[in-house]
Amino acid sequence: MPGGSTVSFTGMNSCLSSLKTCQSYISSGMDITTKVALDLVENHNDMEEVDKMEEVMLEFASMSREVGHYMQAVEDTVNQIKREKPETVPDLKDLVQKKFTALERTNNDLELNSNEKYALFKEQLEQMKTQFGIQLGAGESEALEQVDEDLAVTQSQMNFICPITQVEMKKPVKNKTCGHSYEEDAILGIITHKESQKKKAPCPQIGCNNVEVKRSDLVPNEVLKRAIDRQSQHSQSTR
Repeated sequence: MPGGSTVSFTGMNSCLSSLKTCQSYISSGMDITTKVALDLVENHNDMEEVDKMEEVMLEFASMSREVGHYMQAVEDTVNQIKREKPETVPDLKDLVQKKFTALERTNNDLELNSNEKYALFKEQLEQMKTQFGIQLGAGESEALEQVDEDLAVTQSQMNFICPITQVEMKKPVKNKTCGHSYEEDAILGIITHKESQKKKAPCPQIGCNNVEVKRSDLVPNEVLKRAIDRQSQHSQSTR
């Protein structure tokens, strides 16, 4: 209301910055765990060790959710104070804690499966197991049916050629929307060029109906990169 107390949000902004940094550390941890799990499969290690990596990923997903709730609680509190303009400054810490607690009460362990990095971990792990002839569980077999056909079956069936450069990819990224993969620099170059023209960048894969490729849709295709590297090493060893 008019004439309300002036509230400094410096501390809140600092808190948000710290939480975002924490989220970035969690994200990096999930990337590292994914690579370790793929290394274990590629080197034919005990699958129990791979299962432990999945448990670690779920722990990371849980931490990410908790940090996300804290961030939402802080942002909601700031917006509430700006909107209501109270005459007396409330206990911001208490407000944030109450909002955070309310969010945490909605937790459901099943929702951890929808964490983006955990879902990508599961997909890539299933692809690697298939490549190396490791038997999948019932749930994994069903999920594998959704995987892009260029990656799903065996290394010999993979398409290593970028649809943009028409040469073998070195740093492939996968489009989460349509499932196609491209050389990272090549697709980012197309997106940047289209943005300068204020146009959308359609998927360059012939026959694809995806009319807009976004940077946020692109994720590293670690499984494809490893398959390309293995083929390259094999070719060099047989010369």
